[in-house]
Amino acid sequence: MTDQPVPPRPDHLRDAVQTMRAVRDRCVWTQQIEHADLVPYLQEEAAELVDAIEAGTRADLREELGDLLWQVLFHAEIASRAEVDPFDIDDVAEGLAEKMVRRHPHVFGDAVATTPDEVLVHWNAAKAAEKRARTSVLDGVSMHMPSLALAQKMVGKAAQVGVTPPAADTLANEAELGDALLELVVRARAEGWDAERALRLRLRALAAEIRTAEVHAAEAG
Repeated sequence: MTDQPVPPRPDHLRDAVQTMRAVRDRCVWTQQIEHADLVPYLQEEAAELVDAIEAGTRADLREELGDLLWQVLFHAEIASRAEVDPFDIDDVAEGLAEKMVRRHPHVFGDAVATTPDEVLVHWNAAKAAEKRARTSVLDGVSMHMPSLALAQKMVGKAAQVGVTPPAADTLANEAELGDALLELVVRARAEGWDAERALRLRLRALAAEIRTAEVHAAEAG
């Protein structure tokens, strides 16, 4: 008795692409949507995915990943119909694959990385080579990130140019950090302050400090 060939698995990703195309063609609401209109939905879906990762079930995670993928497919479908510089999901996927190959020379090339720190060195070197036109460590940092995530990223960027923001009291763990952050928000509310705005104002000042440090370093060099 001969073994029966295993039938190929259905290409559900390609089915999703075709579904998106049909929706764009036939749904009168979807036909009116452009990239900027999708931003609130993209932010909402990303937040719901975080919720699923942190507190949801496996089914929740699968569903929210799908919802976020729909946003990617939606943007790519809009872009495919642009009169200037159109591209589709295949172009997006091609660019992504090429980038990931470049940034993992220890996987796809001759480089060696036996620790996470060594992987990061290769990643940063490849990224720097791709972004030679950038003149500041802040180039490419989105100021639309959530403020705490932005603050954490900018502190790392500041360290690269020798700028050290003031440090808070020593905390033992993330739970204590959460308590300290919540205490600050409680105080802000009591004083009638906007905690989000306060942090963003301080981050704009930090950005100015970073750029000043870069100018001084360039002049000294």
